[in-house]
Amino acid sequence: MENMKKTYYVTVATGEISQLSTASPWDFKIEATDDEITRLREKFDNVYSADWKGFFRAHTPYVQYHYDRENDTIDQTNEQIYQMIYELGDEEAREHIRAQGLISKINEQD
Repeated sequence: MENMKKTYYVTVATGEISQLSTASPWDFKIEATDDEITRLREKFDNVYSADWKGFFRAHTPYVQYHYDRENDTIDQTNEQIYQMIYELGDEEAREHIRAQGLISKINEQD
């Protein structure tokens, strides 16, 4: 039963994952197992944590964005999030990710 896929609605900006399409606005519709949702939730949590570290680091103004490890972590994790959404998402989600160029390895899958 745990490997059974369910429909979820994902909002990337807030890191929200819901089974209700009417609970709040959403960006992507995906089909995922409980384990896949747990992995996606962990990625959103990693972005949240790195974002707070970046907030505190921002008070050190001499470190530029491209030398900031927290920003690199957020960028890499966001790409992993979009990769998961691409793999689990419906055709509309995949088309949006393709059109926006949100992940770099997309051509290897097509």
